[in-house]
Amino acid sequence: MGAGPAAELVRLTGVGRTVVLPDDEDLTILSAVDLTVHGGDHIGIVGRSGTGKSTLLNLLGLLDRPTHGTLEWMGQDVRTLSGGAAARIRGRDIGFVFQQFNLLPGLSALENVVAPLMYATGREFWSRRRIAAEMLERVGLSERLDSRPQHLSGGEQQRVAIARALVRAPRVVLADEPTGALDVETGAQVMTLLDDVSRDSGAALITITHDPGVAAIARRRYRLEHGALHPLDAAA
Repeated sequence: MGAGPAAELVRLTGVGRTVVLPDDEDLTILSAVDLTVHGGDHIGIVGRSGTGKSTLLNLLGLLDRPTHGTLEWMGQDVRTLSGGAAARIRGRDIGFVFQQFNLLPGLSALENVVAPLMYATGREFWSRRRIAAEMLERVGLSERLDSRPQHLSGGEQQRVAIARALVRAPRVVLADEPTGALDVETGAQVMTLLDDVSRDSGAALITITHDPGVAAIARRRYRLEHGALHPLDAAA
């Protein structure tokens, strides 16, 4: 028998986000975003500066809530979640990969990857160093466990950031301009790695970027424009 359909993780229906400016005028950043995310998806979202990419990332990462429309996480409307419940989902089920790596400079690569596991429980907590070391080996850094960020190249630092994002086996990985601080060749290698490791773990990967070349590796691609997502040609 073939594998069943992947579970639906996130659904956005007519999602919008409006903020009030200091002069009491409303500014609509997102107006009508529709998107469904299943386990194993790789979605690339391209948009110029000012199109609402950061706002969409904050909504997907449960850092903010829509002002209209519906955002469901595993079938639950996020408007019904308390702040604590949203924080627990972020810590357990959402991994973030940022442009600037955001590694802790005083910690080794291993210690940076261990950090999210400090909030784990049971076997995951007690085996945290082994789990972190295995994840670093998976991203090709088994020889750099004790190296601090300042002694790693940009590409190696981003690999540590990927290992940190994936170490708790999240359901969704959000990558915000993940290659913006890297040269083109290193960026391509990092994107391939991020796609491979996410796919192996069954996580959905959502890459938000201004660079169409970065989004091209995704299997579903969209352009964020005029407050909504517009499908691009399917990946080859």
